[in-house]
Amino acid sequence: MPQPLHGLKILDFTTLLPGPYATQLLADMGAEVLRVEAPTRPDMVRAMPPHIDDGCGGRTSAAHATLNRNKKSIGLNLKQPQAIEVVKKLLDDYDIVMEQFRPGVMQRLGLGYDHLSSINPQLIYCSISGYGQHGPLRDRAGHDINYLALAGLAGISGRSETGPVLSGTQIADIAGGSHHAVMGVLAAVIQRHNGGGGQHIDISMSDAALALTSISGANFLAAGAVPGLSTEALNGGSFYDYYRSADGRYFAIGSLEPQFCQQLFNAIERPDWLPRTADPEPAAQQQLREDIQAVLATKSFAEWRQIFAACDACIEPVLTLGEVRQHRHFQARQMFAEVPKGERASQPQIASPLKFSASSPEYRHIGAALGADTGAILRDCGYAEEDIAAMREAGAVC
Repeated sequence: MPQPLHGLKILDFTTLLPGPYATQLLADMGAEVLRVEAPTRPDMVRAMPPHIDDGCGGRTSAAHATLNRNKKSIGLNLKQPQAIEVVKKLLDDYDIVMEQFRPGVMQRLGLGYDHLSSINPQLIYCSISGYGQHGPLRDRAGHDINYLALAGLAGISGRSETGPVLSGTQIADIAGGSHHAVMGVLAAVIQRHNGGGGQHIDISMSDAALALTSISGANFLAAGAVPGLSTEALNGGSFYDYYRSADGRYFAIGSLEPQFCQQLFNAIERPDWLPRTADPEPAAQQQLREDIQAVLATKSFAEWRQIFAACDACIEPVLTLGEVRQHRHFQARQMFAEVPKGERASQPQIASPLKFSASSPEYRHIGAALGADTGAILRDCGYAEEDIAAMREAGAVC
C-alpha cells in the first residue's frame, strides 16, 4: 500500500527545528519533500554536534540527519534571479510551500504567497513564525523560551519557590510550530481536494503556545482566577509530582483518581493517607508531598521500580534516553529505526510515532548533503547541462 501522503510534493524553505520537524513528519508519511537551502547560509543545525559518518565519505550532524531524513536537497541562492526562476519552475510539480523566515522576507525575494499563488492558484503556502504574519510583534526576534513566556505557559510551569523551568524539549517550536503546521497543511489539502483551491496558512508559535494552555486558559476565562506556579492540580499544587528515591533517581506519580491513590498508598505502606488527597488547602497538599517524598527517600530506585511495577496506579520511573532505548515497550512499538546512509551503512534514529494499519513507514535515507539533488532536480525541470553549469558558475545553485 502507498503511504498516506504519497503524491504530496512540498518545497521546504525552513531551517532549525519547527519547520524541518514538520516536514520530517510529512516525509515519513510519504510526502515528497524538497529542501531548499542557501549555499551561502546553510542551516545552523548542520553544525550542531555530535557529527556522524554520513555513509558517503563525509560527516553530518546527527540532528540534521534525523530532521531531514527522507528529504531531497537543492542548493539555491535566493538572492540570485536565476534561483528564483528555478523555484517558479518547481511550482509546476510542488504545490505546497513551507517557509520559516521572518514576515516579509519571502515577499522581498519575490517568493511571497501573492507572487507564487499567481503562478499556481492551487498552492498551499504555510508560514511558520514566532509571532505570526501580522500584529505589533510580527518583526520581533524570538526563541522557544520567549514564546512560552509571552503566551503565559511559562507562568504556570515551574515552582513557586524557584520560578519557571526549562523543558527538555522545545514546546512552542514543536507542539506549537511543527505540529500545528502539519495540521494546517493537511486541513488545507483536504479543503483543496473538496474544491476550495489554495491558501496561505499563518502559524504563529506564540499563538499556538497560548492555545496549549487549554484547561488553565479555559478556567481563567470562565472564572477569572489567574493560575500561577504551583497553584493547579497538575502543575505542583497537589501531590501529582516527581519524587526522588534514596539514590537520587526519580519517579513520576500521577495517581489522581481514588482507585489509583489507594494503590499508591498501599504500595508505600501508608493506606491511611488516602483522605488527605481531598484536602484542597495548599499547605495540606504541600505537607502530603513532603510526606510522600520522605517515604520515597527510604528505598533505592531499583527497589521502588520493582514495587511500583506491580501497581496499575499511574506511576512510572523517570528514565534516561539510554534506558528508554532498551525499554521493552518502545522496542515493541518499533520506536527506533535503522535509517540507510550511503550504500552499506545505517544510522539509528527515533522512528515515526504515527502508526497506520494500511502501511508502514519507509526510511529511505538520512538527511542529505546540501545540494545533493540539485543536478537531478534541475534536469527534471528541463534545464540543459550547460545551463546548470552556468548557474553553478554564477553561484545561483550548488
